[in-house]
Amino acid sequence: MQFRIITIGMVNQIYNHPGNPTLQLGAPNMFNSGDIAWVITATALVMIMTPALGFFYGGLVRLKNLVSTIVQCLAIFAVISLVWALWGYTLALGGASVGGIIGNLADLGLNNVGYAPNPGYSSAIPELLYFAFQLKFAAITPALIIGAFAERIRFKSLLIFVVLWVTLIYAPIAHWVWAVGGFLRAMGVVDFAGGLVVHTAAGVSAAAAALVIGRRRGVKRNERPNNIPYVILGAAILWFGWFGFNAGSALAADSVAVNALVVTNLAAAAGAVGWMFTEWMRKRKPSAVGISVGAVCALATITPASGYVGPMPSIIIGLAAGIVCNFVAGWRARTTLDDSLDVFACHGAGGMLGTFATGLFASTAINAAGPNGLFYGNPNQVLVQLFGIVIVAGFAFVGSYVLLRVINIFSPIRVSPREEDTGLDMSQHGEEAYA
Repeated sequence: MQFRIITIGMVNQIYNHPGNPTLQLGAPNMFNSGDIAWVITATALVMIMTPALGFFYGGLVRLKNLVSTIVQCLAIFAVISLVWALWGYTLALGGASVGGIIGNLADLGLNNVGYAPNPGYSSAIPELLYFAFQLKFAAITPALIIGAFAERIRFKSLLIFVVLWVTLIYAPIAHWVWAVGGFLRAMGVVDFAGGLVVHTAAGVSAAAAALVIGRRRGVKRNERPNNIPYVILGAAILWFGWFGFNAGSALAADSVAVNALVVTNLAAAAGAVGWMFTEWMRKRKPSAVGISVGAVCALATITPASGYVGPMPSIIIGLAAGIVCNFVAGWRARTTLDDSLDVFACHGAGGMLGTFATGLFASTAINAAGPNGLFYGNPNQVLVQLFGIVIVAGFAFVGSYVLLRVINIFSPIRVSPREEDTGLDMSQHGEEAYA
């Protein structure tokens, strides 16, 4: 038996041969293989974040709701994968913009989405890969919201909510901010990887959800997490996956991706340290949960800025996130709002803070395609970013509140008191974490 070594040149000859069927599907005969390889890797990294979120949240709830919390994240990923392919992508990012508000139905069911690139987003990767990358963002965003109504949401109503939320709330916001022709993008609002589209939208929607569903039953004031190692594990995997989340949003293996990766790590580290010292001073002991939460808060905060700011500003942003989000969580705990896992404090406050900070620290020296911020001679960018925050936060809060009220009419969103006392693991799924 003989073996031959296949070289890159031989692969290119085969790929560019007129008989190659991919060329007959409208694909260009030249792609940047490094860009494709990186975005494929980033797509896989972002995928692992949704089950990691399940473990992060699952460790924070009471033991009787551990399984349900993790499986909610997995179920959301599966359901939204189908929604995004069938109609979500075309409404958010496919087809042509309808008045800067929503995409048309030209790409319904991934019609016209194939191996050819979409130059509006990237000319170096197939649009089908861009679809796959954006799918992971669409899936994790509603999963973030479940932390607000953890331990009391009816599973059937949750699935109805996430399908409608992605269709009616997430898709329009993604279109406004990221799509070619989106009105916020046209105004100059920048959000590199989802500070507005993902974190602000999810955070304020979580506040609306907590307001609608009401407080949990039988929760003690200082209720302890059921599994702190799960919290640490989930935070660590989220940190790992966030490199794909932010650096992958460059859609290329280039200097912007490198910068995004570096500032993501620095901000997360600063956020963990900022929360740790804040808790140390306020409570006399730094907790493992607090350090983990601080890192996640900073990751949410650096997300919109990661492609526009340098290493030193990212440390400032991360430290600010660890301190500000800590105080927001403390304030929320003194109110009657039962945002069970502080989604608003982490993702809502963090996403808005990061979007504002982008208007301060953005520099064309980091990303020539982006704007300069206030500290680089462009004070108008701060106003533009604030306008984007008001529009996205207002729409997400009101839209989510109304959506949940409507769903509750035909499918009660909260389980019965008996089911809540039993725990969602048994009442919704008939299973227990530990037999």
